[in-house]
Amino acid sequence: MAAPTEGGGLAALGAREAAAAAAQALSLPAEAFGNDPSVEMVWAVKAYQHAEVYFNLISSVDPKFLKLTQVDDQIYAEFRKAFQDLAIDVLDPEDLKSEPAKEKWRPFCMKFDGIVEDFNYGTLLRLDCSQGYTEENTIFATRIQFFAVEIARNREGNNSVVYGRAKAANSHTGASSSG
Repeated sequence: MAAPTEGGGLAALGAREAAAAAAQALSLPAEAFGNDPSVEMVWAVKAYQHAEVYFNLISSVDPKFLKLTQVDDQIYAEFRKAFQDLAIDVLDPEDLKSEPAKEKWRPFCMKFDGIVEDFNYGTLLRLDCSQGYTEENTIFATRIQFFAVEIARNREGNNSVVYGRAKAANSHTGASSSG
């Protein structure tokens, strides 16, 4: 196979080949490909697809009954031990991204290295749990941060508003709606 043209990176390949190459590149160490926009796009698409699936899930199943991982109980216990006062209904980005927050999150996240697959994988997290994934309502977080916050939101009833809104919308579109 010929090497991509200089400066073209993965984009110099055809669309199908670029997608396959980018997907394969995700398994390589970051140093292997630098800041290739094609790889960044694959990460963004995968993160968005994950977000879409999750939002559809909490819209169709009562979130109180969801189990997101095999270690939800451990994640929730460790999360609330480390972040007992963190408001999760509407997150402040500073509580995730500021230097003091990063210092507090780092040991929490590292506890799940080897326990939660791809614990530090990039994921989208809603800031206001009563709203969907929009540009204004989304922050980039690690997978373990996503699990910690969303498990807590599910258990503490914060995501019930999404489920309730979807359930009400579905009942209004049914064949026999009264009102």
